[in-house]
Amino acid sequence: MKRVAQTIGLRPERRAEYLELHSAVWPGVEAALHRAQIRNYSIFLHGDVLFAYFEYHGDDFEADMAVLEADPETQEWWKLTDPCQEPLPDRGDARQWTELPEIWHLSPPPRPRS
Repeated sequence: MKRVAQTIGLRPERRAEYLELHSAVWPGVEAALHRAQIRNYSIFLHGDVLFAYFEYHGDDFEADMAVLEADPETQEWWKLTDPCQEPLPDRGDARQWTELPEIWHLSPPPRPRS
């Protein structure tokens, strides 16, 4: 499993629109995310900064992301959400969101021996 954290700015003038869209994410978009092996996807808001976290459970991240990006309903969704976002200057080759490096992770505690 791969954990992914990302961040992006939220345009203040589009805040209400973005929050409204995410109050009822389209079922087809959620289905496409599931088909791409994405689980436990959350988006958090702090001021005008969005922080996303998800877990990837597949075997070929690049291929699954390409399938997701080619999904017509996801493309329509992005036509609504992308204008609400302000990509950060350090996003590198990313389409929109800046991927954050993981520097620490607390693993589950060991199971007690029986």
